[in-house]
Amino acid sequence: MYSRLFLRGFEQAAKARTENARRAGGGAALRAFANDDIFLFVKRIDNSKIVREADPKARGTCWKLIGSVVTAVMLLISVLLPSAYGLMAGYQIQSLRQEGERLATEQSSLELSEAQLLSPARMEELARMQQFIDPPAQKVVYLENAQAGTVAMNK
Repeated sequence: MYSRLFLRGFEQAAKARTENARRAGGGAALRAFANDDIFLFVKRIDNSKIVREADPKARGTCWKLIGSVVTAVMLLISVLLPSAYGLMAGYQIQSLRQEGERLATEQSSLELSEAQLLSPARMEELARMQQFIDPPAQKVVYLENAQAGTVAMNK
């Protein structure tokens, strides 16, 4: 019932405005603006003195949620950890294979250079450069092995 009276008041105000507009305009009426009859009142609300009341159930609910999230994360990590470890081990195996191949090629190149340095032709060249000569046969002294059968013993 209140809403009907409220609407009637708005309708009467709108009719009164249109009649006033006809009288003032010399018989020509202007169309009313949309929602011209609605008035808004804004009241300023101050909530600075309001203090939130503590909810004892909310604290427990929050801790339960935190615990369940931590448990879910730990479960997810424990499920994904073996596959991640396998992936990392695969990368490590591949890098070790590459390093093994590199070391094998380096070893073969070192063996080749060692063979070149220890060749008899190279030794003769070094002897000539340093002026080494073979001693004559009469200057070679052969040591006799007097203690051939004895073995040193530790006490």
